[in-house]
Amino acid sequence: MTRGPMMREDDAQIVVPLLEEEISIAKRQMITGRARISTITREREELVDEPLAREHVEIERIPVGRFIESAPEVRQEGDTLIVPVLEEVLVVERRLLLKEEVRVRRVQEAGRHQERVKVRRQEVVLTRHPVTTQEAAGDPAAEIEEQTFRKEK
Repeated sequence: MTRGPMMREDDAQIVVPLLEEEISIAKRQMITGRARISTITREREELVDEPLAREHVEIERIPVGRFIESAPEVRQEGDTLIVPVLEEVLVVERRLLLKEEVRVRRVQEAGRHQERVKVRRQEVVLTRHPVTTQEAAGDPAAEIEEQTFRKEK
């Protein structure tokens, strides 16, 4: 009998053990750093300088004391509004007496107005605390990286 590669000299079979590798995968959570976010509000004064318009009325009462046939209408003469004031007077006959006119005139003024106002601004401070190998071993002395972001209000 011919000997094959799996035979010994005494014609007994050779048993070759087969090996197999297995991979075992495990996950664990690892903290790589921490972050703290906070806001800072700052105030500053700014000067507001804006033109303002004001309007007021002047009232003038003009006595007339004249009898008229019919009631006059409210009328406008230039920038003056004229409002007739009537009174009935008993005579042998009834007539209208224009007692007075009230004249209302619009007057406009323009000027500047200045006032100090407070303007607020917020800043965001982001502080990162990266984990080092020392911190993993229990040493809290780690580097701190800080970033500041600003937002106008």
